[in-house]
Amino acid sequence: MTDTILSVENLNVSFQTNNGLVRAVRGVNFDIKKGETLAIVGESGSGKSVTAKSIMHLLPKKTTQIEDGTILYEGENLINYSRKEMETIQGKEISMIFQDPMTSLNPTMKIGKQVMEGLRKHQAISKKEALEKTQEILEMVGIPNAKERMNAYPHEFSGGMRQRVVIAIALACNPKLLIADEPTTALDVTIQAQILDLMKELQKKTGTSILIITHDLGVVVNMADRVAVMYAGEIVETGTLRELFYEAKHPYTWGLLESMPKMHQDRSVPLVPISGSPPDVSNLHEGCPFAARCPYVMKVCHHHNPERTYVTDSHAASCWLLDERAPRVKHSIGGGTTNEAKTR
Repeated sequence: MTDTILSVENLNVSFQTNNGLVRAVRGVNFDIKKGETLAIVGESGSGKSVTAKSIMHLLPKKTTQIEDGTILYEGENLINYSRKEMETIQGKEISMIFQDPMTSLNPTMKIGKQVMEGLRKHQAISKKEALEKTQEILEMVGIPNAKERMNAYPHEFSGGMRQRVVIAIALACNPKLLIADEPTTALDVTIQAQILDLMKELQKKTGTSILIITHDLGVVVNMADRVAVMYAGEIVETGTLRELFYEAKHPYTWGLLESMPKMHQDRSVPLVPISGSPPDVSNLHEGCPFAARCPYVMKVCHHHNPERTYVTDSHAASCWLLDERAPRVKHSIGGGTTNEAKTR
């Protein structure tokens, strides 16, 4: 019996627009094991949210084309599921937390009723049992005076409390997989830390697997067991949290790390941004999509996209610097640790 709960293989997703076909996700592969947290990180527009929404069948059908790939949830290919079949999965087996709680909650419905909806739909319980369980769940996510607050509307809650309610809705039916798409971006730093701590605490209690989508490396440090770095619709590097932060091999990952504030860093030292802008995925040229922004670019990078190279069993990157014919490059990351972009 496998311990993998979700396996995405060679996923390719495009959108038909007035300007032509946009290849938003290209050949994406990753696995999530039971009880672990995988973070997908990258700049805005890298394809992170499209990947997550593909799993949940939340992309607009009229303009979306899933051209290739499989999304295996406990061995079942969700790509082939009908809308009715997905309704038996959404909320019960796989739940999703979105970025802005105000757009996730119905402003005209009381909080208690919104939590109860999923319980009544997916579990054969009475209204009384659903009310009791709703109160229990709201208390579990840290809503004070939960019994009274069940009768409040979303606008009567603070941003942090609204996000706790959204988490309560997502966890109401004890899903096996929780997808969190930028769950703390709309919150201030203090509340953000509280929400992340809450998610980790609930994961320990329930054993839920988490796929977290973020551009914030601080969130990754606090939450992830493994990390996938995404750029221009592709996953360019994957590894454990330590491998990605201290032994990164892809120049794009180096750039993300250099642009992250560090506790020990002198505030007078400016952060180093990644030069240039991400490519237009509706008009991609041949070669590595990061070539135009890469400080270590070589001639081959402009003509051929590098294949995936495994550095260890858990760490892989797609970069020509890992080819045995490439020049040896040293790069300082992770607070002074010297990293060689060279595989064994």
